[in-house]
Amino acid sequence: MRVGEWVRLVDQKGRRHNFELVPGKRFFSNRGHLEHDDMIGRDEGFTLVSSAGGEYLVFRPLLSEFVVSMPRGAAVVYPKDAAQIVAMADIFPGAHVVEAGVGSGALTCSLLRAVGPHGRVSSYERREEFADVARRNVTQFFGGDHPAWDLTLGDLAEALPASGDRVDRIILDMLAPWECLDAAADALRPGGIVCAYVATTTQLSRFVETVRLHGGFTEPQPWESLVRDWHVEGLAVRPGHKMIGHTAFLVTARRMAPGQRPPLKKRRPAPGAYGPDYTGPRPPGVPVDESEA
Repeated sequence: MRVGEWVRLVDQKGRRHNFELVPGKRFFSNRGHLEHDDMIGRDEGFTLVSSAGGEYLVFRPLLSEFVVSMPRGAAVVYPKDAAQIVAMADIFPGAHVVEAGVGSGALTCSLLRAVGPHGRVSSYERREEFADVARRNVTQFFGGDHPAWDLTLGDLAEALPASGDRVDRIILDMLAPWECLDAAADALRPGGIVCAYVATTTQLSRFVETVRLHGGFTEPQPWESLVRDWHVEGLAVRPGHKMIGHTAFLVTARRMAPGQRPPLKKRRPAPGAYGPDYTGPRPPGVPVDESEA
């Protein structure tokens, strides 16, 4: 374990502590203190006893552990959602992935691992303070500048078309991802995937309907994931008392080839789905007043 790396301590009650290793410093808790120097230079996976007799398990943090404890500018993409994005948006080694916005850099770390050294992740962030936090976190996790990462301060809707890039995947983690859909469609290669990460049902509805109205993508697929742990002790096997419930909705759609449009859905919308109270985008063929159908 090297100077400047993060370390993760877990005590006998499962409480976790994350900090950077600095020569000469001490870690203090209610069970006494530990010397950083006693950890530097050792292989991870050992136990230390504090000055007051507390036992601590010492490892480097996994990426899933690092992102939930790292400094934040914006809310992070939780590991369960980052894993879904990497799998369902089919992030592959060598891919060119565009990300907007970068937030605190949590998803960026997962994307960089997935594309590998021969891929490329181009991140766009409107707010300079978020970009600064993300840059520090990504650099901290990888131990230096990652060769596959470009971070641009600006609006994807303007900056991506100006770049002239043709890309494989686009991940939109922003308040209004539908505003970037035209730019995403122009930059994506045929068969490429756009994936949106949104927190509310109103954002979900607006993005899905905008993708349908655009006509250059397949039918959007929305979903969310929920994670529940389990308690296992002999015959005492039951669901845990904690779970990670709703964090965000995910939506994916694939880019059609130029000039091609997907088949129109044959199933009629549910009664009232696009009634007089609905004011968002409407799929092709859906009248303004459903009574006209």
